[in-house]
Amino acid sequence: MILTVTANAAIDKRYVVEGFGVGNVNRVKSCDANAGGKGINVSRVASITGEKVTATGFLGGHAGKFISEHVEEKGIKSEFVWCRGESRTCINIWDEKEKKQTEFLEPGFSVTEEDCAALLKKFNELLGACKVVTISGSTPKGASSLLYREMIQAAREAGKPVILDTSGSLLEDCLLARPTMIKPNIDEIRGLTKRPMNTRESLLRAARDLHEDGIEIVAISLGGDGSLVSCKEGVFDVKVPKIDAANTVGCGDSMIAGYAVGMSRGLSMEETIRLASAVSAANAMRMETGFIVMEDVEALLPQINIKKIK
Repeated sequence: MILTVTANAAIDKRYVVEGFGVGNVNRVKSCDANAGGKGINVSRVASITGEKVTATGFLGGHAGKFISEHVEEKGIKSEFVWCRGESRTCINIWDEKEKKQTEFLEPGFSVTEEDCAALLKKFNELLGACKVVTISGSTPKGASSLLYREMIQAAREAGKPVILDTSGSLLEDCLLARPTMIKPNIDEIRGLTKRPMNTRESLLRAARDLHEDGIEIVAISLGGDGSLVSCKEGVFDVKVPKIDAANTVGCGDSMIAGYAVGMSRGLSMEETIRLASAVSAANAMRMETGFIVMEDVEALLPQINIKKIK
């Protein structure tokens, strides 16, 4: 079983328009609403691959009920902590004419010390039955980086690999707890290193440096340009095939799901990288956020080019 943490879950709304204009009335061609938040995207994709998944985090209000029901409809076990307040809604606007997307991300409700203690208690109760933990996204107002750090420490003490996918000062603070894996993008790695990181070689060095500092797996995601991975098995330059992307939102979460599935199944590092890369690319081929079709994954797997640098 894979255990996912989404501390700041949301309803994700996707508006499709033809020509988005700031300050104008914009007619929406279609609208979809799904349970969202980075960890829920991870949960949904991992479940599609056939893995058993349990999702936890914070929920509240009518929006929280919608999220929990959606999660359970997808065959994912819902084990959230309920709080006062309303879970947030995030809006993604896809402009078909310009092929550009615009996002509006609500901050979400505030949690209390009691809420955080309840989530940590539930997390520890669920930890024993899982093989891999993923912790994704931001923390809500009222929660410090200590929430994630305590989860990482508990997972490490239980011998469970933990994948952390967050950003900014929260990522930097949580590195002190030594998660098993991180997946920064270019902006996030620049923030961590305080360097421009303008070449693939400089990114590779940054990945190696973080690995040598105690992070077992560092995967720098480069979107359509693939990824760079540093781990005990070596340093890998990963290229993905060019595809006609329908929706790139959630590709990073799908990559996390792929890594979690590979770890849960005991795949080799190269097999896990290949699976994670194919799953991420498959997400981009579909309009729904955090969604894949396994036929797409199977077709992409042999097209993933993995070059071992060192």
